[in-house]
Amino acid sequence: MIGRLHRQSSLFYVAFHREASLIKDDLLEPLDALLEDEELIELVREALGRRRPQSRTRGRCGIAPDRLLRCCVLKQLKGWSLRELEREVRGSLVYRRFTRFDQDPIPNYSNFSRAFAALGEDITGQIHARVVDQARQDGIARGRKVRTDTTVVESNVHYPTDSTLLADGVRVLTRALQRVSAECAQGAVKVVDHARAAKHRVLEIRRAAKSFTEGCQEQMKASYGKLVGLTRGVFRQAEQVCEQVLHGTLPVVGNVQRVLTHVHKLEHFAPLVKKVIDQTQARVFGGDTHVQGKILSLFEEHTQVIRKGKAHKPTEFGRLVQIDEVENGIVSHYEVKDGNPSDEQAWEPALAHHKAIFGHAPRMATADRGFSSASNERAARDMGVQQVALPARGRRSSKRATIEKQRWFQRALRWRGGIEARIGTLKHRFGMARARFKGETGFKRYVGWSIIAHNLVSIARARVRRKARAPVPPAPRAAGSSRDARCS
Repeated sequence: MIGRLHRQSSLFYVAFHREASLIKDDLLEPLDALLEDEELIELVREALGRRRPQSRTRGRCGIAPDRLLRCCVLKQLKGWSLRELEREVRGSLVYRRFTRFDQDPIPNYSNFSRAFAALGEDITGQIHARVVDQARQDGIARGRKVRTDTTVVESNVHYPTDSTLLADGVRVLTRALQRVSAECAQGAVKVVDHARAAKHRVLEIRRAAKSFTEGCQEQMKASYGKLVGLTRGVFRQAEQVCEQVLHGTLPVVGNVQRVLTHVHKLEHFAPLVKKVIDQTQARVFGGDTHVQGKILSLFEEHTQVIRKGKAHKPTEFGRLVQIDEVENGIVSHYEVKDGNPSDEQAWEPALAHHKAIFGHAPRMATADRGFSSASNERAARDMGVQQVALPARGRRSSKRATIEKQRWFQRALRWRGGIEARIGTLKHRFGMARARFKGETGFKRYVGWSIIAHNLVSIARARVRRKARAPVPPAPRAAGSSRDARCS
C-alpha cells in the first residue's frame, strides 16, 4: 500500500521539531520548495501504484511518494549508495526533515532499492520533463539558445577480457548449479567447482600476454584452450539441468520455487556464456577481432565499446549519452544512444526536441565540429534558428573563415565551450561518470536521476541569484513622521 502524504506528527516530537527546524542547509533549503510540486509527487504515486493491481489500497504501508522523491534526489545529490542513504538519513536531523521522515523509522536499504526500481525509465523521463517545465515557467530556461554534445557514461563493469569473462561464466554457472543441487536428492546433481582452476588459467594468460614471443603466444593459446574446456563443461551441465527441470525428471526434495529461481538464472546466463566461448575461439584461435554482438559483461550485457579518440582513454565501455543544455545550466533533454553513431545524426533530433519542449526554435544553436555539415546548417535555418554556430571541419574557404570570425559566431563558440564543464559537473559532482544501477533500464534511470538532481540544483541557484538581484523595497514611513520632524 502506498504511504500517506498527510501524516500526523507525534505529540512528543512537536517541541523537538521546533528546535530541529532551526538547523538550515544552504543546498537543501532551496530544493525543498521545488520538491513540493504536486505533479512530481503524483508521478511517483502513479509509479508506486503500478507495481501490483491493488498496490494503492492493499498490503503493508510502504514509502510515501513525497518521501521517495526526496530520497532519490538526496541520494544522487550526495553520491551515496543505498546503504549510505539509510545510515545518513537515520543519523541526521537535517536529512530527516528534508525527506519528511521526521520521527518515523527509516526504511531498510532493501526497501529503498525496491521502491527506487519502481520508478522506471518512463517515469524518470516524465519527472525530468516536469522539472524542465518548472524552469521554463519560472523564466529560468527560456529556450532562446541551446548547445549540445555527446559523452560516454561507463557501465559498472570490470575491464573486459575474454579470460575474465570465461572465469565469470564458470563462477556464476557453478554457483547456480550448487544451489540447485542443494534442493535435490543427494547425488542427483554432482557439481565440481572449477573456480580455482579457472583462476590459475587466467593468471597464466596474463603472464603470457606480457610478451609477444612465439613461445609465450603458444603458452597463452594452450591456457585459453584449457579455460574454454572448463567453461564448456560447466555450460553443458547447466544445459542438462535445465532440460531435466523442463521434462520433470530432476528429483527435487527441497523447495521447488527456489529451484525454479536458480534454473531461471541458468537460462539467462548460459546463452551469454556460450557467446563468450564463441567469441574467444574466434579471436584466439581464428584471428577474428571483429565479432558481431560481442559480449563485454555477463551482468551488464547492454555495455558497448565506444571509441571517442581520447588520448588518456582511447576505449571506453558503456553507452553514449547526448546532452542538450539551455540557459542557466538546465539540461533540457538527454538520450542514451544505441552504439556509437555519428554526431551529425543527432543535430536535427536535438532541435526537434527543443522545439517540442519550448514551443519555438532557439534563436542560437551551437555544437562542436562533430555535428558540422551543410545539411545540418540548412535544417537548423529551416526550423527557424537565426544563428547556427557549427565550426567547419578541415580547411576553410575564405568565405567560411569570414563567417566564423564574426562576433556573434565567436560569442556562440565561447558559450558552447561551457557544455564541456557541464558534462564534467554531471560526471564528478552528480555521479554520472559510472552508472551504478543494474541492467539497461537501470542504466537509463541512473543517468536520468543524475540530470534531474543537477537541474534541481541549477533552478534553486538561479532563484537565489534572482532574489539577491531584486531591489529591496523602501521601508514604509510611519504616519505623521514628516510633520513631527518639521515641528521639532
